[in-house]
Amino acid sequence: MNLSDKELILKAQSGNMEAFEELIYRYDNQVLNIAKSFRNDSDDAKDIYQEVFIRVYKGLKNFQFKSEFSTWLFRITTNVCLTFAEKKKRNNHESIDDVVTYDGEEIEKVSDSIPGDLTTDSLINKTDFYKQINKVIDKLPVQQKLAFTMKYFQELKIREIAEIMNCNEGTVKRYLFTAVTKLREQLKNLKHEV
Repeated sequence: MNLSDKELILKAQSGNMEAFEELIYRYDNQVLNIAKSFRNDSDDAKDIYQEVFIRVYKGLKNFQFKSEFSTWLFRITTNVCLTFAEKKKRNNHESIDDVVTYDGEEIEKVSDSIPGDLTTDSLINKTDFYKQINKVIDKLPVQQKLAFTMKYFQELKIREIAEIMNCNEGTVKRYLFTAVTKLREQLKNLKHEV
């Protein structure tokens, strides 16, 4: 017989590790998918995933059932994603003299690849097309990116996103509208040829 989240939480709060592991098992794919869609990097997603469940483990004893467990968990996931993004931003200083590699071959320095005029006449293969889309999504401001990934990758309802992000539904709608508008603008010249 499957126990409810509440029953598992109460057991886990009493020190039952099997109950805690069952909670992780129920939600681990969703947490990992949010992390992957937010960071678009498997290693970063795994780091976020681990940090989320460390925080859940430490904070579960204080969980008071004022919200659904999933809402509390996804709020923690959102906060870890935000913190992770800030750390990455502070520590991510690429030099324009770094060498660009393609399929393991060094091609040129980043500074040599900055074009004077943007051209879109070369064919973009399917992989490059999706990489471009992910790059544009990665450039969204953090709150817009979180709302966008939860809505379109996790298929959460606006009400759920608002609860997770601790804001009202109108704010989530504004984040989504702005994110979609920016994505359309950034991707309008991108050609997808398969």
